[in-house]
Amino acid sequence: MMLEPVVVLLDRATAQEYASWFKALADPTRVQLVELLARTRSPMSVGEIVSAMGLAQSTVSQHLKILAEVRFVLVEPDGNARRYRINDNCVACFPSAADVVMGRPAPSSISERS
Repeated sequence: MMLEPVVVLLDRATAQEYASWFKALADPTRVQLVELLARTRSPMSVGEIVSAMGLAQSTVSQHLKILAEVRFVLVEPDGNARRYRINDNCVACFPSAADVVMGRPAPSSISERS
């Protein structure tokens, strides 16, 4: 008699967190925005992002709000304005999350970062 291998699924809270990350990156503009902030490596104002991406200020602001909710983007006060920067810790977790969901082994440090 052969025993079926036991498949251990993600716990619900982790699955929900990963789903929120995937959902946040389900829009090509948000992917480009994350890329811009990651490549720039310094905080940017909405105006700087608007200039770099060629989008309306309201569009950029809406996308930044969604990315900030899942902490891909961090908001830093700058006087009366805000500056946005990539959250290196969260973005570092994303490839590991994708690996886990696709059935690949989780790196040992994933639980420390998420």
